[in-house]
Amino acid sequence: MLNTLWAIVKDGKIELLDRADIPDGTRVLVTLLPDDRDFWMLSSESSLGAVWNNKEDDVFEQLLKE
Repeated sequence: MLNTLWAIVKDGKIELLDRADIPDGTRVLVTLLPDDRDFWMLSSESSLGAVWNNKEDDVFEQLLKE
């Protein structure tokens, strides 16, 4: 099972922000997240555009006007 845990780097070591019961020897994959908020906005822009900018929504908008 995949699980995402938030952590920070402190003195060169990764420290979890919340307590987790992880057995010694467990393999983990660490992904570094940029602190740049513009990165996250641009990353989500295409997904949000696909949700909000579609012809199906135009139909509902017309129904609401009636």
